[in-house]
Amino acid sequence: MAITVHEDRPVGRHAAVPSGSLFRRIYAPRASDALAFSMATYAMPLLVLAITGSPSLTGLAFALEWTPRIAAFVPAGNAVDRRGAAIVCFIASLGRAAVVAASAVALIMLPRGTAETAVVLVLAAVTGTLSQFGFVANEAVGAVVTRRDQARPHGIQAVLVGIDQTATVVGPLLAGFLVLAGPEWMLGCLSAVSLVAAVLGLQLPPTPLRAARADAAGNNGALRLGLRTLLALPALGWLVAGLACSNLALGLLQSASPVIVVKSLGRSSADVGAMWSAAAVATLLAITCCRLALTRLDLWGVGVVSATLASAAGLAITQAPSYVSYTVLIAMFMAGDGGLTVVLRTVRSLIIPPTALGATLSLTMLLLLLPFPAAGILVALTPPPHLGNVILACGLVQAAALGTIFIRLRNEPTLRMVAARR
Repeated sequence: MAITVHEDRPVGRHAAVPSGSLFRRIYAPRASDALAFSMATYAMPLLVLAITGSPSLTGLAFALEWTPRIAAFVPAGNAVDRRGAAIVCFIASLGRAAVVAASAVALIMLPRGTAETAVVLVLAAVTGTLSQFGFVANEAVGAVVTRRDQARPHGIQAVLVGIDQTATVVGPLLAGFLVLAGPEWMLGCLSAVSLVAAVLGLQLPPTPLRAARADAAGNNGALRLGLRTLLALPALGWLVAGLACSNLALGLLQSASPVIVVKSLGRSSADVGAMWSAAAVATLLAITCCRLALTRLDLWGVGVVSATLASAAGLAITQAPSYVSYTVLIAMFMAGDGGLTVVLRTVRSLIIPPTALGATLSLTMLLLLLPFPAAGILVALTPPPHLGNVILACGLVQAAALGTIFIRLRNEPTLRMVAARR
């Protein structure tokens, strides 16, 4: 059935992306935006810790980075639905490049102290907001292309998750070393990558546009549309709830790791980046295994294995006696999280109605990311000696939630879709 856009032309067949164009029009824009996203995510707490030496301000920076990201999801989904992914991705990436470049100049000119800290905290909030607009745009494109590849929908999603994780290999490592060289070098590199993402974003294929309606005008209308769609899809709702609990544990690890690795284990910011890069390599291997497993198993089986791995690592990580063992457990956690992400994204792409795509994607991502600023606040309020107890408590919540949800979804037909289509 054709989907009508503002120009009153059908985009169903017209917008199809030939297989030869997947790299140029889907994967390359996704890769550049994901690298900028990864560098921004992992570098901001490191910058604050390097400038202030304060664990509390490091946690606060993490919270300030994620809070506006969450607030941006609903308007981002609405913008993608109304204007299309390409223009949203271009404007967001170009804006990020300009803001980061201006901040680099400000850090060169300002003296060390409160002014520098304020610049980095504001930069974290602004880049977080702009990054989410680009992320939602790329997610919408990925979902549209996945839906058109009915034979192997999990294949495209596995590639997209793989791109994200490859960026997570390079981003933290690059950011960690550039922070050692100086904040200005890291910000200059981030600005350049953002500019490349803006140029490549113009090549994104068209996405279905939702015509303006009086009952769905503005962000509130988009939120209501996404909520109605999510409530009508119980399997997606349960998966989002489980991944939200898992993300609280992940957010704590991301927020607390600079403090734990630098302050408690006596390592450098480059070691923090190397740890997350090693974890991303493990996640890439896990995603490859999931991709192969989904030719034989259903989504439920892959999800259970991934949930078990992530939960076990989350419970054990507080007992890690050294940097090496801490890194291994972080890698195990991220590998399990990568498998869960493949499951969620595949289900999400298969069952969300096309005309509610941007609104529902933005709402699910909003719910999945709410735990991240909460994690930053927890780290900011928790004395460093007690961080282990907080991480253990969140690990228990994660394990209980994922176990309950996958038992609940044992006979859910949606999680058998991939197996049924072989």
